[in-house]
Amino acid sequence: MEPTVKDVMTTRVVSIKKDASFREMAAALSEHRVSAFPVVNADGEVIGVVSEADMLTKEALGIEPQGMPGMITGLLRHKEHAKARGITAGDVMSSPAVTVAPEDTVERAAKLMYTRKVKRLPVVDAGAHLVGIISRADVLVIFDRSDEELRTEIRDQIIRDAFLIDPVAYGVTVKDGVVTLAGKPESNDVGHDIVQRVRHVPGVVAVRDRLSYPPRQASDATFDVLARFPAD
Repeated sequence: MEPTVKDVMTTRVVSIKKDASFREMAAALSEHRVSAFPVVNADGEVIGVVSEADMLTKEALGIEPQGMPGMITGLLRHKEHAKARGITAGDVMSSPAVTVAPEDTVERAAKLMYTRKVKRLPVVDAGAHLVGIISRADVLVIFDRSDEELRTEIRDQIIRDAFLIDPVAYGVTVKDGVVTLAGKPESNDVGHDIVQRVRHVPGVVAVRDRLSYPPRQASDATFDVLARFPAD
């Protein structure tokens, strides 16, 4: 079964209120040894995230912008300088927060971190209340599965249960998370489907496809049928 966010998230989360002062935030970062924390309102709903990068703008951009930058660059600099002048969490936080739900897959969380270029995601319930946090380290823990565990899942849950094939018909070896598949599938489609399913097994680093695919038959080809129109 594919792991979900709730399987790997941390439930003890350091959060701050919107009106927390800059000094309080700096102290919290140092005390709890974290690099970011969610910002919550009075109802415990996540409304943003404050990171070290957000707070560093005060030190890096503590002076007014110089020169006449282009329009887009100017807007971005104005936003950053507004953060630099901020004195509360609400002033410097990144909002809206990028969040995930406990039931989301770890794969989805990883994709969000990658595309949004963030190191962690607040985990919220249906009411946007903070219930945990998931970090890059939490996501990568899925690769801490033994080779034998991966091999057993591939043979039993994919080849046997999902495709109803005797696992003896396939050779499955796993070394450091890299899976090598050997054997002769009954069709090209079946072989490709098995490889795709194995690639998505949590903890699999890569798949080496060594399957002996049957030669394509002429009947496997697809043709476009030309419509016949009556002559004018």
